[in-house]
Order: sequence, then structure tokens, then C-alpha cells
Amino acid sequence: MATSETIEVETRRHQMFPVLDAADAARVRRFGEARHYPRGSCLFRAGEPGPGMYLVLAGKVAITQRDGLGRVTPVAVQGPGQFLAEVGTLSGQPALVDGHADEDVEALLVPPDQLRALIVAEADLGERLVRALILRRVALIDAGASGPVLMGPPDSADVVRLQNFLRRNGHPYHVVDASTDPDAATLLAQYGEASLLVASPNGAVLVNPSEEALARCIGMVDTAEHAELFDVIVVGAGPAGLATAVYAASEGLRVIVLDCRSYGGQAGASARIENYLGFPTGISGGALAGRAYVQAQKFGAEMMIPAKAVSLDCSGAHTGEGLRVGLADGRQLRARTVVVASGARYRRPQVPRLAEFEGRGVWYWASAIEARMCSKQEVALVGGGNSAGQAAVFLSQHAALVNILVRGPSLAASMSRYLIDRIEASPNIVLRPHTELVNLHGEPGTGLDGATWRDARTGGQHDCPARNLFLFVGAEPEAEWLHGCGVAVDRQGFVRTGGDAGARGALETSVPGVFAVGDVRSGSVKRVGGAIGEGAAAVAQIHAHLAQLQAAA
Repeated sequence: MATSETIEVETRRHQMFPVLDAADAARVRRFGEARHYPRGSCLFRAGEPGPGMYLVLAGKVAITQRDGLGRVTPVAVQGPGQFLAEVGTLSGQPALVDGHADEDVEALLVPPDQLRALIVAEADLGERLVRALILRRVALIDAGASGPVLMGPPDSADVVRLQNFLRRNGHPYHVVDASTDPDAATLLAQYGEASLLVASPNGAVLVNPSEEALARCIGMVDTAEHAELFDVIVVGAGPAGLATAVYAASEGLRVIVLDCRSYGGQAGASARIENYLGFPTGISGGALAGRAYVQAQKFGAEMMIPAKAVSLDCSGAHTGEGLRVGLADGRQLRARTVVVASGARYRRPQVPRLAEFEGRGVWYWASAIEARMCSKQEVALVGGGNSAGQAAVFLSQHAALVNILVRGPSLAASMSRYLIDRIEASPNIVLRPHTELVNLHGEPGTGLDGATWRDARTGGQHDCPARNLFLFVGAEPEAEWLHGCGVAVDRQGFVRTGGDAGARGALETSVPGVFAVGDVRSGSVKRVGGAIGEGAAAVAQIHAHLAQLQAAA
């Protein structure tokens, strides 16, 4: 008798590799072009731009994973009625797997723009396709047999840095410890005993690359000039920015979204969000953001991640030239409207030597990567907001002891009740009120090996052997790139909107056509639900502004 676990696995596999019938194939045919591939030919290759989705009409295609070291792992063999694609196909990103014709193959090729049109036009079929695309990407991530290979000490600062970058952007990768893998050791030796090498499926090898260099190498972000005039540029791919992108793109506006790090923002790093409407058992921030990211692409929003906005030029707002957003790489994007959704970053407390240990034991998020490093250890966490509470509960499942340091007398003024209850019920979480961090111990080369905090009531100090410290202290707006454009901000630097900025719309800034949503906006509630609501509400005000521009033309 089949167990419930077996049934669940089979159901998931059926959803991942569904078989379309003749009627479904006829619907796909309107969006694709018939192609013939002789036996042995390559339909797509890992690391190279994918041409689109293939629907196999006759013959069989073998799908294999190939990592940056050339190691090949079989995935599946797809036959008539099955389609070849994953999430990256929606935007024409490089393929993550290889596909070769096992025999003569007849297939329909659906380019990325037509695939998005198919998903929108054929809703029920589109639902099955999107579900399969998402499940396939998840499976590739879980398998860890495709994508770039990170070669170096698994817990080194640079390996962890790139792991976090790839994981938060939903990109497959895996880590190889050169001390135990002879192939990786040989390659490292060829590059002069480099501390970190990244091997990409396209054959490129990078030595300790930046996130931007890695993204360019694996095709995450393009290098096109984008000289066209967009309807909306969204700066920031957190919940607010993604909500704007989804609603604006679904209503026919041409949208491009930028983010300097990853989609999801601070919410994307949350282990579990339990007070968001519609998810009674909770949802991880990464899962929520990932679904929104796919949803925005489904409706045609373009994504540039990572891409850092460094300036906003408003001089052409009324001349037809549009608003200009300057990027760190020198490119300029133009749009009729700009949505500032760049969010806020956690504040760095005034603690000696803090910068020395960032990425080497000091963290501003708590993902599965850091949790693994904290296994059976004592850790410290500074902060009393919801993000701090979610991180503490998550880390308590891995660490031996979690110390929560807050300056106030309790968590009641800053944290949701359900999180406080959970913290109080966790035997390995200790709340330390009236306490502040005063010192860090260790050497930058080997990382943090302890911290000292002080009780403000007694003046007593305590040395803790924590090798990992998590900071969730306050917030500072990511709004420096707006300086010089005339966008009004409050005393803390958050962007003023509505009547507070002398603007017409509640989310419009002091510069017509520039809107602010989410954590970067002065007076926002700093909650995921509020950010999503603001992002959606901004679209109506964008339409009103575009209508005024058209009337004045």
C-alpha cells in the first residue's frame, strides 16, 4: 500500500512533469513555431541563453544537469506531450540544464514573450505551466547539481557571501570543499592557490568575484542599454516594489524593476511570516517574494537584479524626455514615472570593530546558511522588532542558546504578540532586557569568537562565546540615490509623500511622477502587508499621472 509520503512525491512529480493532451497542444501551437531536431542534436545548453519553451510533439529529449566542473547528472527524459522549460525561460535567461534529442524530435518552440502571452491568455493551461516551472526551479536548487560551483572553505566569508546572493535570488549552485574534492583542489592550484574560485557552466572561471561579476557571468542580469522609454521604473524588489510591478504590468504598463541585491528585500530573508493574510500556517519570506517575482515576469515586467540605482534626474519630467535613473555601471534608464521602493537597511550600532566582522560572524539576516553555521552553538541577537523575533525563533531550532539583547524593558512595544509568546515558550531563547552590545572579540582572518554586553541597570558586563551575532537594529532609508533631485525627505531621510510633500496623490512625492512605497516612505507601517498594499495602490496614481502627461502632449 502506498504511503501518504509516496503519494505526495508522485503528485509533486506529476505537477512538475505534466503531459499535455492534443487539445492543450493545439492551444500552445498558436504561440509557437514547429521545429525539427535530428537525433543527437542539442536543443539548449546550460549557461547559454535559452530560446524558449519546447513542447515535444514526437521523439524524446534527455535532460541532464551539468555543473561548472563538467559533472553531468541525468534529470529526466521528456516525450510527446511534455514541455521543456523552467522559471528562467519566462525572461530568456541562460538555461540551467542541457537538452539533447535522444531520437528525431518534432517540437513547438515558444519564445519567452510568447510563453508569457500563452500563460496569460490560456489561464487554466497557464496555471499548470507556471506551477511546473516553479517546481522545476525548486528541484534544481535542491539537487545542487547545476549552476555555478563555489570552490573554497564552506564557512569562509566569501563563500557564504556568494551562497547568500545566489540563494536569495533563487539560483541553483553548490559548494565544493577543495580540501576533500581532488578536482576542485587541482583547479584551485592552477589559479595559484586562490581562496575562492567559481566555475560556471559556460566554462568561465572567476577568482573571488563580486556579486555583480558573478551575476553577469551566469546571465542573471543583462548588459543591454535599454534606451526605450518605460512607463514605470521600480527601484527596489521588496514586497512593495514587486506589488507595483505585478499590478502595473498586469494592466498593460511597460515596467522594469531594479534591485541592488536580490528580490524580496528584508522580508525575503524572513524564515516565516505568520501574520500575512491568507497564509494561516505561515510562509517564508523567500517563498512569498519568489512567487511575486515569477508573477511579475509572467505579466511582462523586466527584471534587472543586481543593478544599483545611484541617481535620479528629474529635469526631463515635463519635456518628453522622461525621468532618468542612473545605474552604478553607467547605464541610464528612462521612464514616465519612477516608484521609489528601495526600502531600508538595518542600522549599524556603534560597536568597536563591527565592520571587521561583517560577513565573518556578524550578520544582518538569518537564513538556512547561517543557521547551519550556528548548529549547537550559543549565539546572540540584537533587536526587538518582528524581524528579530522571527530570526530568534528560527535560529532556536538550530542553536544551543539564543540570547536576545534589547535596550528596553521588554518586547511588548515593538513585537507582535504571537512572536513574543513563541519566544517565551522556547526553552533555549533567553531575553536580556536593558542590555546593549559593547564589544566584539576575535580576528578578522578567523572571524568572530565572542561578544561582550552590558546590563544598563547594574553596569555589569558579560562575555559570551558567540561566534555568530545577528543585528536587527532600527532602520535607515535606502534613499541616498535621490539626493539632488528635489525629492523631499523627513529628518531621518525617509521620503515624504502626499500632503506631507505637497503632492496630489497619497503616495506621490514632491516631484510629480515620482512615487514612494514601502519601508522607504515616511510614515509607512513597516509591515509586509502594508508594503504590498502601498505598492498596489500606487498603480492607480501612476495611471492618473500618465493620463495627465498624455492630455498635456
